[in-house]
Amino acid sequence: MYKLLIADDEAKIRDGLVNYIPWDTFGFEVVAEGENGKQVLDYIIHHPVDVVLCDIKMPIMSGIELASMLYEQRHKTKVIFLSAYKDFEYAQKAIVYGVRNYIIKPTKFNELLNTFTKIKDELDLEKNGSKLKVDNNSPPEAVKPMGYYDKIINTAKTYVNENYKDANLKKAAELIHMNTYYFSRFFKQKTGQNFSEYVISVKFERAAELLRDVKYKTYEVGMLVGYDNVHNFSRAFKNYYGITPREYREKPL
Repeated sequence: MYKLLIADDEAKIRDGLVNYIPWDTFGFEVVAEGENGKQVLDYIIHHPVDVVLCDIKMPIMSGIELASMLYEQRHKTKVIFLSAYKDFEYAQKAIVYGVRNYIIKPTKFNELLNTFTKIKDELDLEKNGSKLKVDNNSPPEAVKPMGYYDKIINTAKTYVNENYKDANLKKAAELIHMNTYYFSRFFKQKTGQNFSEYVISVKFERAAELLRDVKYKTYEVGMLVGYDNVHNFSRAFKNYYGITPREYREKPL
């Protein structure tokens, strides 16, 4: 895990970033938080920090002043700015201080993930002390491990496929250490369907398979995929396939 420090003078924003983003999924650990640049600088002097995510405008010492100090003192800590739209041009000027990126408020999970995935790749390269070797016939991504996007989605889908009877959003989010709200939005963005829609599709695809096996009665199939009431199962099955479980069972293969 790489060490991350988060600084923002607005307590609600800082609390949201610290507690509701699955930083460990990105490969980071929040080791400290601060209200201004001076607190950040004081901490970094005594503790190693890989990345600082901070607001541009803070009291006592701004993000720009902090970046300037870190640059002049040749700290290896990477700085990422949080910025309001009105600070866009201001943030661009910070490039001279080696600021790696800026993220527009209100922060979006996808943008955080993109930014910190790239930063982690940089840190990995620096840590290893060498560049990835790439086959001349393959793009760089071909030699990278499975992306964070794919890993999160595949973990969630595996959970559903193995636990379709009782699968739910809360348990899936807990499994990958992500806030349910962010996970729900992330899953929809990356798969094109809501998490609940995916659960339903897995349930009824499995139900269809079971209905082809005559040893199971309709109510038993319903129970196996999470429906205690056969009428509710039949109604839901028809909503999904357009025909009842009995009609499906009698339909030629």
